[in-house]
Amino acid sequence: MLATLGRRAILASYAVLIVVPLTVILFGTFKTTGALFENPFAPPTSLSAENYRTVLTEQNLSGAFVNSTLVTVVSVTLTLFLGSLAAYGVARIPGWRGWLIFGFLVLGMSVPAQANMIPQYVLFGRLGLLDSLLGLILINVVVTLPVAVFILGGFMRTLPSTLYEASALDGSGPWRTYRSVVMPLSLPSLAATAIFLFVMHWNELLYPLLFIQSAEKRTLPLALLSFQGEFQTDYPLLFTGVVLSSLPVVVGYVLLQRYFVAGMTSGAVKG
Repeated sequence: MLATLGRRAILASYAVLIVVPLTVILFGTFKTTGALFENPFAPPTSLSAENYRTVLTEQNLSGAFVNSTLVTVVSVTLTLFLGSLAAYGVARIPGWRGWLIFGFLVLGMSVPAQANMIPQYVLFGRLGLLDSLLGLILINVVVTLPVAVFILGGFMRTLPSTLYEASALDGSGPWRTYRSVVMPLSLPSLAATAIFLFVMHWNELLYPLLFIQSAEKRTLPLALLSFQGEFQTDYPLLFTGVVLSSLPVVVGYVLLQRYFVAGMTSGAVKG
């Protein structure tokens, strides 16, 4: 009984810690700066969309939204394709050799991003990829590819070898087996990886801050920094930008939640 009450108390406290800041942010999107500081917990007196209009038009958040969408969609697509190919190849290698190659591919997860930033900046500068969305896409793929291989490889190793043998007996080569057998069976794991990568790329600030200088090429996290000045921060506009930038992630997770849970669970099973 006491243990149950303790768990409920902990969960209730955690819920309060989540709900209260979210409520302040949502209420703040309909307030002025003065009204927000006067009583941040009070509901807005009117549901004026002035902050949303200002953010989308005057602050050009719509342009940053397009840039983030382009970078995120292309980065996730390329990472899933390359990661699934690598995971499929590793899963077909039996014994310790497969595990050794798998470990080498996911070794990049243990290297802090900050440790590679100076050589990456120099390299991309020599290639002419600084201040470009293409350079941002390439660095996103490189950095998150080990994550995709780790998740997808864990699932593909659970597929029985008889599937590959049956496909070979039907006359299918490696590419046909990958496309017609492995990929359809890997849809839950692909969906889970896609959501995970989408959140990482969509919220990425470090590399856009390092690589992007032009205002018209800013992504959403970088654009939100413009709401914070040296001596003053426009919190209602900042809250509005945060809400708008969070909507795609929330909607995507709600629609693909069951695939995310199924994919992460199946990837955790050792075959």
